[in-house]
Amino acid sequence: MRGIAAMDQTALRAGAEFELVGPAEQRSARRFTLLIRPAKLASTQGEFVCVLRDVSRTGVSAKLFHKLPSCEEFTLELQNGQTYAMCKVWEREGEAGFEFVDEIDVNKLISEASEYQKRGLRLTLHFPITVTTLSGAEMAFIENISQQGARFECGGKLAIDQNVRIAGEGLRETRAKIRWRRAENYGVVFDDTFSLSEFAQFAAKLQCPVLLD
Repeated sequence: MRGIAAMDQTALRAGAEFELVGPAEQRSARRFTLLIRPAKLASTQGEFVCVLRDVSRTGVSAKLFHKLPSCEEFTLELQNGQTYAMCKVWEREGEAGFEFVDEIDVNKLISEASEYQKRGLRLTLHFPITVTTLSGAEMAFIENISQQGARFECGGKLAIDQNVRIAGEGLRETRAKIRWRRAENYGVVFDDTFSLSEFAQFAAKLQCPVLLD
């Protein structure tokens, strides 16, 4: 894992700007251009990372980091937890278009207005890991993961602010720090974060490697 690339820093910037597309390019529903907005595409075959580009009240297009699974139905989830049911309309190399099941409030999507606080993009991925400390190694199980950290379940006793090293399936050894603990559940932040593209490809490789072919 390496530091976040320049594009990814833009992607994580709060309050990304947008602009109206010119009249000649508008379709039946007025379409907006999002400068770079990371989001999650959830499906029956897993959860995947994308970057929103254009959105209207009836649909959205997104940049992809790999092929999409074969299913047609997806749920778009924003960083604030807001979700939208969608159907895939088209897909070509590195890009896809979706139609919302119901017309949406475009301004709400663009502003990501919600009662819930915006946070980093988090995927619900389950896989075993090894947590190594100065006193030895413990087996643990990842419950969700983001570019910046993860939550896992571990039977061993770890301390708040303890430095650890974690490694697992597709996740090379990385340094992290324990930030919170509730019973056998722990939250860690990574010393070295995923770039957005690394995070997207890691998720695809773990859930459906054929999407990277």
